[in-house]
Amino acid sequence: MVLSGQKISFLGGGAMGEALIAGLLREGVANAADIFVSDIAQQRLDYLKNKYGVVPAEDNVTAIAKADIVVLAVKPFVLLPALKEAATAARTTQTFISIAAGITIAQLQECFTGPVPVVRAMPNTPSLVGQGATALCPGQYAGADQMEKAMAIFATAGRAVVLTEDLIDIVTGLSGSGPAYMFLLLEGFIDGAVRLGLPRDVAGLLITQTMLGAAKMVLDTGEHPGKLKDMVTTPGGTTMAGLFALEDGGARALMMKAVEAATKRAGEMAKK
Repeated sequence: MVLSGQKISFLGGGAMGEALIAGLLREGVANAADIFVSDIAQQRLDYLKNKYGVVPAEDNVTAIAKADIVVLAVKPFVLLPALKEAATAARTTQTFISIAAGITIAQLQECFTGPVPVVRAMPNTPSLVGQGATALCPGQYAGADQMEKAMAIFATAGRAVVLTEDLIDIVTGLSGSGPAYMFLLLEGFIDGAVRLGLPRDVAGLLITQTMLGAAKMVLDTGEHPGKLKDMVTTPGGTTMAGLFALEDGGARALMMKAVEAATKRAGEMAKK
């Protein structure tokens, strides 16, 4: 395995860092004794040690010094100062992976004095339950070996793709913000069924499982969503009536506008 024998350090032990730690251990691609975590909150370090058996690091410099792979999982507004302070421990043989939104590869590489391989990642919150969608962008010093390692880490928390950094704002607008879109859709369909008399818990279970099943059909079959939609749609039937109501209300255009608006905002925030 590509991660066999690799020591992995997490700078930051928050929710997303924990999700990746849990995935690495759940999938058996890393040993707890080879995972190090630094965090400003001692309570958080104690929790991660007790739950997963990982090794707390006394500070960021120590965490970097011990690792082959360093996952930068601290909040974006503290990442660059923290990395600049600890970058003296970095080696060109390491791989640094950042999950901090809005921090560019160029900003990360400026923290190092040498050609340290950097990978920028944009995961989303379903990573917390092992069903995340992540885009990975290689820096100029990150080659096939580094990208393979990064892919292996994020594959334990869902699915991952490799893209160029110029597309990362679109990823933020699509899959980064996407869970909120899905939750809004679920809420709307549930309310629609409750309005007609279905108990809320039943409506929630049925439509949530329906969304999960539909998504799995797309992933497992590889078919275009439009083709799968047509398989459900009988001429003159109930599904066609529902689809017409959605199209008449501009649902498709609204979805496209949502991705565009979130992408634009991601670009604005990255420039601050």
